[in-house]
Amino acid sequence: MLQSALSFSHTLLSNAVKPGDRVIDATMGNGHDTLFLAQLVGDSGHVDAFDIQKQALTSTNGLLEKNQIAKNTYTLHQASHDTIAKTVPASEPISAAIFNLGYLPGGDKTVITHKDSSLNAIKQCLDLLFPHGLVIVVLYYGHEGGVEEKNAILQFASQLDQHQFNVMTYQFINQVQAPPICLAFEKRK
Repeated sequence: MLQSALSFSHTLLSNAVKPGDRVIDATMGNGHDTLFLAQLVGDSGHVDAFDIQKQALTSTNGLLEKNQIAKNTYTLHQASHDTIAKTVPASEPISAAIFNLGYLPGGDKTVITHKDSSLNAIKQCLDLLFPHGLVIVVLYYGHEGGVEEKNAILQFASQLDQHQFNVMTYQFINQVQAPPICLAFEKRK
């Protein structure tokens, strides 16, 4: 059966992330991707998760505690995703990163991701990737400013050197209401 964009992103992450890896949840939201990544990396790995909203950190921390994720497995940063390079050392490459762009589900819909900070954060994650690592971007763009962000990211992705990155999109094209797009960047050797 065909998967939703978010489910497909998790399938891709399951293939890329192994126990002991360092990974990034660039937009932690309510913590579901942070939890998923923490379960993939196990107690010997580490998840750095970012969000500007205190509500996101509170929700994510509660979800991780409820699921008994060891505190040494994750760090929650109340910061913009475009601060990743200042936070995650370049000496500690990542196997994967995930972005869910748009707004916090159940939160203030006026607080949204923006093309400039999102592009900057994506570039930072691409720089941190191991060969064959993945950066996954799920584009939710059915809100004001969302189409501009989506178009800028798709344009950036389409211009990446094919000798350095494989880039693919996954989307249902016959659905109305701006169906999400899963964009996957794989770093080549």
